Amino acid sequence: MFRTYKYLLRPTVHQAQALDYLLWQSRLIYNAALEQRIQTYQETGQGITYAAQWIHFRDLRRANPETCGLLNASSLQQLLRRLDKAFQAFFRRVKAGETPGFPRFKGRNRFKSIEYTYGDGCKLRANQQGQWYFYIQNVGEVRMCFHRGIPQGAQIKHVVIKCINQRWYACLMLELPDVQIMHPKAEKAVGVDVGLFHLLALSDHQAFNNPRWLRKSLARLRILQRQASRRQKGSQRQRESYAAIARLHEQIANQRRDYLHKVTAFLVQEYSLIAIEELSRAFMNQNDHLSLSSHDAGLGEFRQLLQYKAEEAGAEVVAVNPAFTSQRCSGCGEIVEKSLSIRVHECPTCGLVLDRDVNAARNILKLALENPPGRGGQEITWPIGACVS
Repeated sequence: MFRTYKYLLRPTVHQAQALDYLLWQSRLIYNAALEQRIQTYQETGQGITYAAQWIHFRDLRRANPETCGLLNASSLQQLLRRLDKAFQAFFRRVKAGETPGFPRFKGRNRFKSIEYTYGDGCKLRANQQGQWYFYIQNVGEVRMCFHRGIPQGAQIKHVVIKCINQRWYACLMLELPDVQIMHPKAEKAVGVDVGLFHLLALSDHQAFNNPRWLRKSLARLRILQRQASRRQKGSQRQRESYAAIARLHEQIANQRRDYLHKVTAFLVQEYSLIAIEELSRAFMNQNDHLSLSSHDAGLGEFRQLLQYKAEEAGAEVVAVNPAFTSQRCSGCGEIVEKSLSIRVHECPTCGLVLDRDVNAARNILKLALENPPGRGGQEITWPIGACVS
């Protein structure tokens, strides 16, 4: 399996300038390659392949050792492959009848990463004092916050050097050996109902409150946005205000991710089977009244983290059809209609009185046990290769 470990880099002023220059040269090459593809099609009516572009820019790199020649060869190849993938995705959307979205030229605010093949232009190193550094060609050994070790048996396949809010990160993409569960956990199943009132409600009456990270910071965010709008357009002070806004959004995202990591870790450690809804979030994200709360809750990120943690812990995640899970009584099965404002389930048939979300979680668990994967249920298979932790 594949995982991505993200580490903060601490470059010196000189190293940060060198990284900025490499990022700038990478962006210029990307835009030049895009322009070459457009001009070739306009002149000949045919596209140009990745292989032909690599020959052209390889020679250009050799002829300009002080500019684009500072880029690593494999990094340049990854850059051209990135553009090739953008065109492949464009033509796929055209054939599917979707909104195509032609690849666009990258401004300085839209190009934030450089890719490397590990071992070619970059290397993880440690000194005798146990301090870790990340070597980058034409930059040097950059001090890094090595907050978690590389698992034994893992191989680093790919590296992305990324700039986020003027801070540099190294994202190491690892190929990990398959996890062998030496001590299987006891059979213990739970149903999970996700929502906006309670972030999670479990079938065993446990509930995780929704911290509402974004809403708690809205007042501060409004002040910063008002400051930015009142400052002279394009001025240094306006750029500083926008940078402060970006840092606040990054802090909110980090708080959300940290909380979801802890919640999902608890679930996979305590339960062997976790049943959740196969719920499309489009209806919440497109609703004027629910969209902000839906994005603030980060339910999509929760599902992604839950899936890969369950795989490592030997737990099973099963998705069920969410139809009527909130309206059906978990005691007798009768349909008890209620609006979203009603938070307590009261069944007039069997007299069951229960929290609305806990009642839904019980129904979710019941559906998962009645229809496990292979007998009508569905095991969730979200993409996990891009998980960053």
